[in-house]
Amino acid sequence: MADDSLILAGREFRSRLIVGTGKYTSFELMREALDASGAQLVTVAVRRVELGAKGRGSLLDFVDPERHTLLPNTAGCTTAEDAVRTSHLAREAGMSSLIKLEVIGDPGTLFPDVQELMVATRILVKEGFTVLPYTTDDVVTARKLRDLGAAAIMPLGAPIGSGLGIQHPNNLRC
Repeated sequence: MADDSLILAGREFRSRLIVGTGKYTSFELMREALDASGAQLVTVAVRRVELGAKGRGSLLDFVDPERHTLLPNTAGCTTAEDAVRTSHLAREAGMSSLIKLEVIGDPGTLFPDVQELMVATRILVKEGFTVLPYTTDDVVTARKLRDLGAAAIMPLGAPIGSGLGIQHPNNLRC
């Protein structure tokens, strides 16, 4: 069987599944779901976590650092400047220099703002972050982000929360 590991920032991940920490009814249920998933990468919306509450019932207290690597994301950011600031906050809080970069252009569909995403990618790569931009499924955009130094591209398959599944499978094969 071929090795299907994922290597990011010099670290090997046996699972390519990335699980989020939002929308659970309790932190205990979230922890159970993370453990059951087998995922090693766990996204955390930096702007939605009370960073100073670690050790006092924070979401971060329920993510086992021995089993899961935090992948902070810039959910809710709408400008490159805001995404860069949020990325710095994650790194300074000890989360990681690995960042799922989100710069949202449309609050209804949560589709990314590609131009702002490219600006933020360029800045963060130069500052030593390992950037995983969330972008459209456009091949040209993905190649430009790769050329800017993105470690991996995270293309949307369908509008977030729509349950529609991958809409343009051919775009994701390139």
